[in-house]
Parts: sequence; structure tokens; C-alpha cells
Amino acid sequence: EIHVVVLDVNDNSPVFKHRVYTGKVFENTPEGFVVLRVVATDLDAGPNGDISYQFSQGVSQSDSAFMIDPVSGEIKLSKPLDFEAAEKYELSVRATDGGGLSAICKVLVEVVDVNDNAPELVVSTFTSPLPEDALPGTVVALFNVKDRDSGANGKISCALEDQLSFSLRPTYKNYYELVTVNALDREETAQYILFVTAADAGSPPLTTTQTFTVDISDVNDNAPVFNQTSYTMYVRENNVPTVLVGVVSAADGDVGPNAKVTYSLVPAHPTEQPPCSCISVNSENGDVFVLQPLDYEQVKQIKVLVSASDTGSPPLSANVTVHLVVVDENDNAPLVLYPSQDSSPPSSELVPMSAEAGYLVTKVVAVDADSGQNSWLSYHLLRATDPGLFVVGAQNGEVRLRRPVTERDPVKQKLVVLVRDNGQPPLSATASLSALLLSDFSDVRITHSSLTTEDEGHSLTMYLIISLVFVSLLFLTTMAAFVIRKVCKRNELNIGDMVYGAGNLQSGLANAAAAGTLPHPYCYEISLTTGSGN
Repeated sequence: EIHVVVLDVNDNSPVFKHRVYTGKVFENTPEGFVVLRVVATDLDAGPNGDISYQFSQGVSQSDSAFMIDPVSGEIKLSKPLDFEAAEKYELSVRATDGGGLSAICKVLVEVVDVNDNAPELVVSTFTSPLPEDALPGTVVALFNVKDRDSGANGKISCALEDQLSFSLRPTYKNYYELVTVNALDREETAQYILFVTAADAGSPPLTTTQTFTVDISDVNDNAPVFNQTSYTMYVRENNVPTVLVGVVSAADGDVGPNAKVTYSLVPAHPTEQPPCSCISVNSENGDVFVLQPLDYEQVKQIKVLVSASDTGSPPLSANVTVHLVVVDENDNAPLVLYPSQDSSPPSSELVPMSAEAGYLVTKVVAVDADSGQNSWLSYHLLRATDPGLFVVGAQNGEVRLRRPVTERDPVKQKLVVLVRDNGQPPLSATASLSALLLSDFSDVRITHSSLTTEDEGHSLTMYLIISLVFVSLLFLTTMAAFVIRKVCKRNELNIGDMVYGAGNLQSGLANAAAAGTLPHPYCYEISLTTGSGN
């Protein structure tokens, strides 16, 4: 019996189950994850049938992301994958038996995208500050958005949050414009903070927010506005020059030079004369001054137009009316109209002897140029030949008889009526009048002649008194001059005697010094002025 043992020879190469292996893996798969397993068989036995696996030397540099188990053929991740870096990998795996024979298969690994990239927003242009007079549709910013993911994960939508003055406008592909929608007003909103949000369509979606801070620059679109629709100011008459009577104030809603306000006086109409020169306004602070004294009796009210203008380009202005009311002061004394005080002699009122108490003799009429209580007049009997005979109405100036006329009353009655206003301090005037008490009005001519002669006698007496006073003053002046001259001469004689006595004193003192004593009969009295020396 012969046993023939057939010894194996490595005449069979390894054979893979599939020539091409494919697998998928998510890009966020962790390291060590088994992507797939390659399997090869060898018909040989023993060491010739033992197979080991390794990557072929021709594999690209991307094979470093994978590793293979040489015994089991499992292909695992050696590092995280990134779909945005490589979407798929092509690997070559070599299976080698113990005899050195080998076979190669291809492995295709597809990376599945995961939404792991947020959208990117890239700003191309941005304008800030933006003038407030920018028209609707003005482009503020231009930007584009992109997402490195693919498919739904790479689809991006943009939105502007809660803004009515701006909007987003898509242009080309993923480019957007940020534009104005309505007119802007810096005085209402000086700064806009805009949030643009870009979101993809992944699950869950990822977002990116870009902030645009848009400052609004000022344009001179606001005229100054006065804090009152008109001003009323008061000044007392006879005021001191350059007196401050009030202030006008205007505010401008703009900023910077556009808000600087200057004040000036302007005519109400371009064709009118320049405004009153007695009023001035400070161009910086709006102080209103009266430059010269005013007289209420000449002008009671002045109306001027004050203009407030800003320094913008072009400048804007506003006007307001200022009423300057002159307040009356009691600077006018009452003026007596009747009886006239200019006639000489004054006219006389005729009163019958039969007149009873309350008889109207005359009426004093006076006016006052002032107004208000300064012009309220009251009448008082200041002096009278017989004060008990007449009474004056305090309000109406009527001169009436207090009692009936008697035979003992003087025929000619002189009265002085005081007219006083109600100002502070009160001013007054006097009215002189005369009354003739007659039993018969036919005696008027005779009485007037005697009164005229009496008045002439009074004038002559006045002249004599003046002459006497003048002569007396002349006599007193002459006597004073004479006395002064006598006193001066006496002083000169006293000075001479004093000098002579001083010489005798010096001689006597010298003799006394020689004899050792002063003579008893001699007594000297010396008067020297201050600073006269020895």
C-alpha cells in the first residue's frame, strides 16, 4: 500500500469577495469607527493560505484618515472626517498570502455631510454715517452669504429683524443689499442698530447674526422754534438807557453748526423801514434791551419782529413778535384848564348875595397826561378868604357855597384850589380864582375897576419891598467891609508891637544875666506863632 502525500505549493493567489467595496460614513463619526471589512480567500493551505491586509503603496495622501486591521481586514477611521475637505475617499487594499502572492481591491468611502457649519456673512461695502436726507432705496451695505455645507444644509435665507426704515434686497446669487425704505429723521432717531440673521435649512438649522450700526448725520432741515408764539415785555417810562426788559429764546432740533441760533431785529415786511432804534436784541442769548428812555405820553406800545436764524447751509430762520408795553409813571402834574391861570388878573366869578348853601360858584376843570390811577384827580380847597364859605367837590372840582352869604362876608373872595393826582408820589397843581359877592349884578363894572386899582396898589407895594431889601443888603455889605478893614489894621499893629517887645525882652534878659537878677518893675508877655523859632 503506497501513500502518496501531495505537498502544497503556493500556486493560488488570494481572491477578494468583491473587486470594489463601497461604504458611507458621516463626517462627524468618531475615531475608531469601522467603516467596512474586506475579505479575501486563498485555496492554498498552511502558511500559503494565511492572508494579511494592508493599504497599497499607490494610495493618495488621504489614506491617513483610515487604518486597516492586517488580520481581519476591517477599515477604521483614524481621525475625524470633514465633508467640506473631502467628500469621498478611494482606497486600494492589498491581500498577501504567506507565499508572497497578493491581490488588490478598491474601496470607495463616501463622506455624508452633516450640518456642522454655520452660514458666513461677508460684508463688501458699508456706509455710516448716513445723511438724514437720504432718499428711500439708498444702499447702506452690500454683503454675501455662504455655507460650506451642501444640500439643504447649505441653503441660506437672510432676514432683517424688526426694522421698518430698512429692508434687505437680494441681488445676484447670495448677495444682498441693505437699503432704506422710508425717509430718515435724525431728530427722531440718531442711530439705528440693525441685526441681519442668516440661517441654513439644516436640522437643526444654524444661524449667523451680523450687526450693522448706522449713524444718521445731521442735515439743516429744522428751523429754530421759539418757546412762545409771541412775547409781551414791560418797561417803565423814563427808564435808564440799555435796561434789560426780557429774553427771547429759540431752540433748533439740529446739532452742531446747524443748531447754533443767532437773534436779530427785522422789519415786518421787506419794504418797511428798519425796526425801532430804541430796542436792541443780543445776537447770542436773545436778551432784549431798551436803549433810550421812553415816554408813555408819546409812545404806549412798541411792536418789533425778532428773527432767530441758524448757521446751517442754507440757513433757516423763524420770526416772533415782541410787544413792548410802556408802563406809565406819575411824571406829569395835573394841568388846570379852567379857570385859566394865564390871564392877569384872573377872571372873577359872580355870586349873588341871595345865594343859598350848595350854590354852584364855578367848576375847576383839570386833566392829567398820565394814565390809570396816576390820572385820577382829587380837588381840595387849599386857601380861601373865608374858608367856611366855600366847599370843593373832591371828585368833580365843583366849588359851591357851604352856607348862605351874609352882609359881613367880604365882597371879594380869593380861593386857591389844590388839584392832586393819585400817583406815588402824588403830584399837584393849584388853581387860583376869585369870587365877587354882589347884591346887584349892575355893580360889576364898578367893582372890577376898584379891584384893578387894588391890584395895581399891591404891585407897587411889592416893588417898594424889593427896593427896601436891596438897600438893606447894600448897607450891610458896606458895614461888613468896614469892620473887616479895621480888624486887619489892628492885627498889623499887634504884630509890630510883638516884634519890638521881643527885642526888649532879649536886651533885658542879657542885662539880667549880667547883673544876676531881673528888675522887678518889668513884666513881659510874649505871644509867638507856631513855628516862629526862638
